[in-house]
Amino acid sequence: MLGCRTLLAKNSLKRKRKRKKDITGNCKKKAKKGKDSVSNGCSELEESSGGRPEEEGDSDPELGFSLKSTALSQSHGVQPLGNLYLSPGVVNSRSTGLGNLQTLTDELVLEILGHLTDSHLGVLSAVSKSFYVFCSHEPLWRNLVLESIGGGFLYNGSWKSTYVSTKYPAFVAASAPGSGLRVRDFFSDYLFQSWLCANLVMKPDWLERDNIVRKMGISVEEFINSFEEPNKPVLLEGCMDGWPALEKWSKEYLIDLCGDAQFAVGPVEMRLKDYFWYSDQAKEERPLYLFDPKFAEKVPVLGLEYEVPVYFREDLFGALGNERPDYRWIIMGPGGSGSSFHIDPNSTSAWNAVIKGSKKWILFPPDVIPPGVHPSPDGAEVACPISIMEWFMNFYDATKSWKKRPIECICKTGEVIFVPNGWWHLVINLEESIAITQNYVSRRNLLNVLDFLKKPNASTLVSGTRDRVNLHDKFRIAIEASFPGTISQLTRKAMEKEALKKKPSFWDSVTDSKSGAFKFSF
Repeated sequence: MLGCRTLLAKNSLKRKRKRKKDITGNCKKKAKKGKDSVSNGCSELEESSGGRPEEEGDSDPELGFSLKSTALSQSHGVQPLGNLYLSPGVVNSRSTGLGNLQTLTDELVLEILGHLTDSHLGVLSAVSKSFYVFCSHEPLWRNLVLESIGGGFLYNGSWKSTYVSTKYPAFVAASAPGSGLRVRDFFSDYLFQSWLCANLVMKPDWLERDNIVRKMGISVEEFINSFEEPNKPVLLEGCMDGWPALEKWSKEYLIDLCGDAQFAVGPVEMRLKDYFWYSDQAKEERPLYLFDPKFAEKVPVLGLEYEVPVYFREDLFGALGNERPDYRWIIMGPGGSGSSFHIDPNSTSAWNAVIKGSKKWILFPPDVIPPGVHPSPDGAEVACPISIMEWFMNFYDATKSWKKRPIECICKTGEVIFVPNGWWHLVINLEESIAITQNYVSRRNLLNVLDFLKKPNASTLVSGTRDRVNLHDKFRIAIEASFPGTISQLTRKAMEKEALKKKPSFWDSVTDSKSGAFKFSF
């Protein structure tokens, strides 16, 4: 957690200097540049029971990190482990309070605690200060809320407070956010990084690169020849003009229009009213993301207030009718929410239109696996063990020196991005955002999709449909019925194109491959 150690070591040192300079007079900065930067132990834990709002300018000029103006200090006083290394005489209360369990990693301790009930967590939190901090870890209570309450919760500032106030209303005052204990000398990178990533402002360096091709008013033919056929991303401007959604889709309008309709939010379904109540308060590393594929069926008016841009209207999956896989989603989320690196399902291409807000995109071509991402050999699973913000902290700068650098852009209100099939992409909302996205299959991508659907492990790879095994056969039959001869025609063109790549040029044909000299045949 290099970024965590460095940032807090320096920021806490600044606060320590300000608080203690009249008492100690000798608190000197010893932090070094680079990966192993730590504080000199002068940063003690603030003893106040409440959090301290961070100023927008609370940043380190060398590192460029800033905390959000709404950020409160870490709720239980957890500090990054780097602050312990140069703190003579200080003992990590994390270890002493865990007893024999101190040898376990923080991740493993939390994995074990994740199997406990709410009452067991409450009892265990009274054993020691260390167990109190671990048992108060917000993701534990988030899981309890989502698993036992579902989407019917009313967020109360923190997940623990939400759970307690819902399950045990009599304890609502005691469970209020900010009422927890603060523990001295508790050092843990893992517990601290969640708070840090939730409260960091995106660095200017992470936002300034914009190397995507932007086009306005191009013809469908130009789009196909310049972007879809060569499988290259492009940002399209002006193709959302006239969408009613651009003018209408405010929170108030959507809440009134959708009423009690339930939308997919992570593993649960929620009313928009309740989701917006949560998203307005959310300050966590991985905010819940509304991502619903059935929105137009649930609220038909939503499907009528936007239209597919002219470039994407050929969608051959439509030949399957009601049996087609999920293909369109409404997306909503607060700043900091988003999607970590992934490839779109079923080898489809996609377009994403921003109706409100803005999104930062990073895209890698199919042959380049992003740093920090570990796909399984069969492609069925992708391990990305870090959050979006932590990826930026630890991996983004390294991509600047890569030969194949990623395509980047900020997609703003009224803009549409084309995501070609097979491209890895990460998306983070820079502010509260609403978008529509659709995956589609055109003639340029049909053979890729058919090949994907007939892979031996299609039952694990195919998504968005119940009949994963038979989707290939159903799709092929539907295409042959609706567009006779299309598959054979595309196959023939693909073979001809491949043959041209292998055919030697004139100079290759007249050059001896062994000696490099010319050869003549008369």
